[in-house]
Amino acid sequence: FAELGGWEAEAQASQMLSGLGVDEENQTKMMSDLDESQKVRVLIAQALFGNPDILLLDEPTNGLDLESITWLEDFLIDFPNTVIVVSHDRHFLNTVCTHICDIDYSRITLYSGNYDFWYQMSQMLQRQAREQLKKREEKAKELKEFIQRFASNASKSRQATSRKKVLEKLDLENIPVTSRKFPYVAFKPNRELGNNVLRVEKLNYQTSDAVLLQDFSIIVNRGDKIAFVGAEHQSKTAFFEIIAEEQKADSGDYYWGQTVSFSYFPKENSRYFNSDLSITDWLKQYSPDQDDTYVRSFLGRMLFSGDEALKPVNVLSGGERVRCLLSKMMLSGANVLIMDEPTNHLDLEAITALNEGLEAFTGVVLFNSHDHEFINSIANRIIEILPGGKLIDRMMPFDDYLKDDSVKALRAEAYHHAERLQI
Repeated sequence: FAELGGWEAEAQASQMLSGLGVDEENQTKMMSDLDESQKVRVLIAQALFGNPDILLLDEPTNGLDLESITWLEDFLIDFPNTVIVVSHDRHFLNTVCTHICDIDYSRITLYSGNYDFWYQMSQMLQRQAREQLKKREEKAKELKEFIQRFASNASKSRQATSRKKVLEKLDLENIPVTSRKFPYVAFKPNRELGNNVLRVEKLNYQTSDAVLLQDFSIIVNRGDKIAFVGAEHQSKTAFFEIIAEEQKADSGDYYWGQTVSFSYFPKENSRYFNSDLSITDWLKQYSPDQDDTYVRSFLGRMLFSGDEALKPVNVLSGGERVRCLLSKMMLSGANVLIMDEPTNHLDLEAITALNEGLEAFTGVVLFNSHDHEFINSIANRIIEILPGGKLIDRMMPFDDYLKDDSVKALRAEAYHHAERLQI
């Protein structure tokens, strides 16, 4: 019993549960009495406990707050044995993984390195494969032309036969590029922003249940890419809806600059798709150019090609609706993008494409997301809305925000040390 660590087991279990956000009060409860997020944490602790030789984790960060994810990352970095994990959390994969297994065309290819390394390597290999395919197609075209020209010429017939054999050996079908499809996301403003972007003065807004914004004031400057973080999700959505003119504040004002044109991505988007219009006709409503080819070029970027672009919008999945809205935003030419959880319903390929598109965007972005890497790689300013509508506003990357002592002190005061940081 002692050799197996029996005397220390209870203390280790308690420490592990605490690290994952299960406080002492909940540690003595029955599993049936815990909420879903607490149950997930207990199941992760159960898997980690006892130093297993192989640890299998399927989407372990789902439902965890940032402090729990950080604790899990630190634990797995120091874990001496094998970990096999499936996750859509790029920050987690970059922090923890030393190898990536890529499943493509029903084959598994092992890459050394983290997710970012795999992504760059796979993109490079895809480019090389496409270039190789292009060269083979050009070679095949030359051989066919030679054969057609000299097949009936007696003096050249042997050369034509030789070329024909080479052509037969050129395998144009079996050069797999990838079965994975990456959208192309690029937001190009029609007009450059001036110095005055947005001034918000003492906005107040409340529902019957809660105060969401209280004397909320900020100034948004040219070059800002602001991530709104924290547990007050309703407050973030309310602010976006007010400045996008979808909702009226109880009091207070906001002023857009004269050079601003904004485009809004709502979290709840079903009202945009209550029609039987085809995707192409739906997007035409928002296009300055009604030409089918022009409109479908934007849909093609988001992987709606051929008959896909003719589907009625009222049957689209959550991910397809998001891709339609992103097409609409790209078409708008806006220089300010307001995005309320744009990564919801998207796969990793689409999130990565959107991530790169927003990094390259030269305008202003106001957004929120549950994707750590998405926030950290895009935002240069972090605003956290606290209970009662107050806020913390810092001009720094997200990872620096998480480590900042003054931010920790303000959060501890606002939440009375009870709330763990969420995004």
